[in-house]
Amino acid sequence: MKALKRSEVRRPLGDEPEVLRYDFGKTSIAAVAVALSPQGVAAIAIRKDYDEEMLLGALRARFPRAILQHDSDATRSALEAVVAFVEHPRRNLDLRLDIRGTDFQRSVWTAVLAVPFGETTTFAEVAAGLGAPRAVRAVGNACSANPLEFAIPCHRVLRRDGSWSGGSAWGDLRQSTIVGRECSAAKGKGETR
Repeated sequence: MKALKRSEVRRPLGDEPEVLRYDFGKTSIAAVAVALSPQGVAAIAIRKDYDEEMLLGALRARFPRAILQHDSDATRSALEAVVAFVEHPRRNLDLRLDIRGTDFQRSVWTAVLAVPFGETTTFAEVAAGLGAPRAVRAVGNACSANPLEFAIPCHRVLRRDGSWSGGSAWGDLRQSTIVGRECSAAKGKGETR
């Protein structure tokens, strides 16, 4: 994926609420919700258990002014891509994204997008790469606030000691599982992007 550009930040204009279409899916490690704006995937949320109300609540919290419309047809392709990535990752998830966040979050997410498929980094390495070596906690917070789980691969970012971060709704088991699947696929296929 390419670096994020300021022009890619999408914010609704005026008082007219935006419409986001969404649907739910299941994977072997988590339940997911995918929400689409006209510009692309605006959210990929995960939760431990399949609970549509909880997943919808996560979308409502993230987009309090949006009109959320359940639309399986509009979201099918993106949802299938996310589920396929979780179950059998072969390379980075390739979806058109509608990325929203602060400038600092976007700089962290750009750095995370550069982490090769099947590899990991640490919060400290990301902070150092941003020229802010003391911003380790802020990097961790940005990863925890990642609105596009799997597409922006914050699951590849570990603590300084190499332990799982377990941030956000991930938990150590889900993070270790997806990273393990990516590493196995990268070793078996030789794919890195």
